[in-house]
Amino acid sequence: MASKGAGQQSGTIRWGILGCGRIAHTFAQDMAWVEGSEILAAAARQGDSAQAFAQQYGIPVSYQGYDALCQDPEIDAIYVATPHSHHLHHAEQALAAGKAVLCEKPLTVNLSQSQTLIQAVKSHQGYLMEGMWTYFLPAIQQAKQWVEQGRIGRLLQIKADFGYPMIYDPQGRAYNPQLGGGAVLDMGIYPLALAWLFCPEMPETIHQLQHHAATGVEDELLCLLRFPQYQVDAVLGTSFRAKLPNVAYLIGDKGQIAIEDFWRAPRCALYHQDELVEQFEDGRQGSGFEFQIAAVNRDLCEGRLENRTVPHQTSLALAQLMDRLLNRPAAS
Repeated sequence: MASKGAGQQSGTIRWGILGCGRIAHTFAQDMAWVEGSEILAAAARQGDSAQAFAQQYGIPVSYQGYDALCQDPEIDAIYVATPHSHHLHHAEQALAAGKAVLCEKPLTVNLSQSQTLIQAVKSHQGYLMEGMWTYFLPAIQQAKQWVEQGRIGRLLQIKADFGYPMIYDPQGRAYNPQLGGGAVLDMGIYPLALAWLFCPEMPETIHQLQHHAATGVEDELLCLLRFPQYQVDAVLGTSFRAKLPNVAYLIGDKGQIAIEDFWRAPRCALYHQDELVEQFEDGRQGSGFEFQIAAVNRDLCEGRLENRTVPHQTSLALAQLMDRLLNRPAAS
């Protein structure tokens, strides 16, 4: 990684936002709840979009196009918020300019691209983290602690789904195969990531059912995964066709944990049979992005090149899992 800028030396991380779409708004809003960081610049393909975004959030600089943002010497870290079909190029561009990178999930559209990007990180001696913000949520961490403490006995099953109806637009990001469309990359990564968090190994078997939109991308998927070392079965689903319950259950032989809206997880609950034993609620002030932003800030201030909660190996594993679900040839 390039030598630390003044912001990193002083403990303040100076951020730039690359792409000013919907998810970038959540990032900018939640930055207000993170100490030791500030957003100094935003960039979009269209200059007026970047300017409007910057004005909305009191960001001092806006750029048309992304190269100027990457070359800005005042910026320490860049949040890549463009469509995932562009993540590889934009993250590489920022890394080559010596910036730390937080890249919105999924890291890229397939395992081969993720391998390429992580190799680029090593070549530039840079910092890269996939924005799997769910892993940093206090309720998810609390659920993991309960499992590790044996509060539900031996983990037997994981059930999780995530889906919202998406208006069909063959040219839009969700349904266009050229833009990395499909429910698995967009929403299905959340239940997959949850399963991996509790069972970090490749499943020995995957059984699945898919439904496809007219463009050929999957707009609904149900799958059953078996994790042999952990002796855990996972039932996962995702959908563009319907609103799913969006609840995760961690089921053990002595109890279970329910996590409503698990992808953003404001709370979780521990049950023994039908009895509610304990509840946890995080009382957050933002939307939940603030926890991952703070984690990246700590990494940079302490000189780490890789995050411990979402290491590169986890990003590669999730990419491999999605490739398997999408029946893609194995990457070399």
